[in-house]
Amino acid sequence: MKKARYLKGRGAQINPPSPYERLVRDEQPLDWALREAEWETEALRTEYIETYPKSILNRVESADIPLEWSLNPYQGCEHGCVYCYARNTHPYWGFSAGLDFERKILLKRNAAALLETTLSKKNWKASPIMFAGNTDVYQPAERRFGLTRACLEVFWRYRHPVSIITKNSLILRDLDLLEALASERLVHVAISLTTLQEELRQFLEPRTATVAQRLRTIETLSARGIPVFAMLAPIIPGLNDTEILPMAQAAAERGALALGYTVVRLNGDVALIFEDWLRKNLPDRAEKVLNGIRHIHGGHLHNHRPHARMSGEGPVADIIRQQFRLAKQRFFAHRQMPPYNLSLHEHYKDPQLRLF
Repeated sequence: MKKARYLKGRGAQINPPSPYERLVRDEQPLDWALREAEWETEALRTEYIETYPKSILNRVESADIPLEWSLNPYQGCEHGCVYCYARNTHPYWGFSAGLDFERKILLKRNAAALLETTLSKKNWKASPIMFAGNTDVYQPAERRFGLTRACLEVFWRYRHPVSIITKNSLILRDLDLLEALASERLVHVAISLTTLQEELRQFLEPRTATVAQRLRTIETLSARGIPVFAMLAPIIPGLNDTEILPMAQAAAERGALALGYTVVRLNGDVALIFEDWLRKNLPDRAEKVLNGIRHIHGGHLHNHRPHARMSGEGPVADIIRQQFRLAKQRFFAHRQMPPYNLSLHEHYKDPQLRLF
């Protein structure tokens, strides 16, 4: 059997079939995970697909997320984080959670217009909107299409609170809008940190900002008065679980005001994609890492139960939790994010008032 080549610059190395596709990729169902991919020459090329949804806000029904609404201008993510739980949403569009998730990016072209329509409604009450929650709003496509900036302009025009989470330094392009929003306590920014090991980041999150760029982003935002929350995610036993304190210290030294974490969970096709990646990149550590993940999820690679799926259970999860608590005590004592200002939006719904 011909050995498959490793696709540098991509996270997933395989393209599991979507259960919603009519297309059967191979006559023998297991072959796609073993042989050299027939799409190999196209594997590094990203395709952008325009969509025009009828609504843009999604009601958040997860007990693990405190915000009520989320907004995702992009579906799929070129960052290629191999552990990403959002991969499992791509099959609903008829694509694979593997390589397709990274190279077939859906653009919601009318995102800003739909957002403005919603925020201008008389019955809309200000509630912080999670800008992302599924895929990164500052992924590489944003440099070309600007959907995120267009939405931020709407948030500012209507003085509406917004929470952003990203791992891309492209967010610094929008410092003007972020500073304006921060001046009225209308924005929180969460920067995701997974590791301080640049070599690991290159394979784990191949098209994200470097470790140095990410730390510099925290520092720059903080220096400009934009409140930053450092999100250590995901913590993966056997890969980055020893970095909790160093990552927390690095974020605190650069001005982050708060700290959070989640543990890895490999639901659906993500388990297959992650294990394939792990055995190709770190074959000598693969079993240790997989067993560590099983230890925090009751013998499984995944967990669907609220709360437990984000923090894990058992002795290994307890050690992670204790390290996190120590990190908060040592580096984030007496720091906190400012509360959102919910009072301005009602006045700015009136187009006449917006003139002033």
